[in-house]
Amino acid sequence: MAAVARQVRVGCEFQYAAEIDTPAIFQVQPSGAPPATVLRQGWDMVPETPRHGYVDLYDNVCQRLTLPAGTSTLRYDALVSVPDATEDVDLDAAEVPTALLPDEVLVYTMPSRYCLPDVLGDEAWRLFGNDKPGYRRVQAICDHVNNHLRFAYGSSSPTTTAAEAYAAGSGVCRDFAHVAISFCRALSIPARYAFGYLPDMDVPPDPAPMDFAAWVEVYLDGQWWTFDPRNNMPRKGRVLIGRGRDAVDVAMVTTYGGPMLESMTVWAEEPP
Repeated sequence: MAAVARQVRVGCEFQYAAEIDTPAIFQVQPSGAPPATVLRQGWDMVPETPRHGYVDLYDNVCQRLTLPAGTSTLRYDALVSVPDATEDVDLDAAEVPTALLPDEVLVYTMPSRYCLPDVLGDEAWRLFGNDKPGYRRVQAICDHVNNHLRFAYGSSSPTTTAAEAYAAGSGVCRDFAHVAISFCRALSIPARYAFGYLPDMDVPPDPAPMDFAAWVEVYLDGQWWTFDPRNNMPRKGRVLIGRGRDAVDVAMVTTYGGPMLESMTVWAEEPP
């Protein structure tokens, strides 16, 4: 029997004011990675501006363009098919010994700009060093991060590291992900940062404005598993945009200059 699918409309709109023409990279379109399938998508730029796509070294799809001097608006909208099911869970999935990890996975065991297993290593081993290795230990890490950090907009900045967020006890979804990744890497468990769209499907609606979401992918039993320390539960409708070592590798917008972001709107919802 074919899996039941549902449709999700995702997208975003940015309004900028720039003093001069400013080169920029946008990473906001779904990656197209299974199980999500992009059914249609479209870009709209006012004023009309040339752009072109490319794929970065993490296989993330990006768009290059130049924000013109003055006010400009970029809008992206897509319709995506997603399974009517949450991501897979296997409580018995085992950790892979470091010596047996694939070469390309090793980068996700090392420190990066925001994920600091060397700084948080003592805390990771104190809290989880005696836990049985495997999926349950990773879930225990997510449980702890979810309980330790208070979600609060404005409580961290784009330069806040995992160690700083953990010490402050608050952050946004990217901070939850960075802390969980740091703990996993401190235990030699490969973990990478993922971000995208996360609609409120079959869960109580969040009264806060919709925003991009960040979560974690952890390598166990020879494959990557999704964990979400911010929401800390399996979810439906997750639409991946990009993956990397941490948020620096999947910035939704990178500008080579100082344009002012006047507004940002994000949507992720089932269409009527």
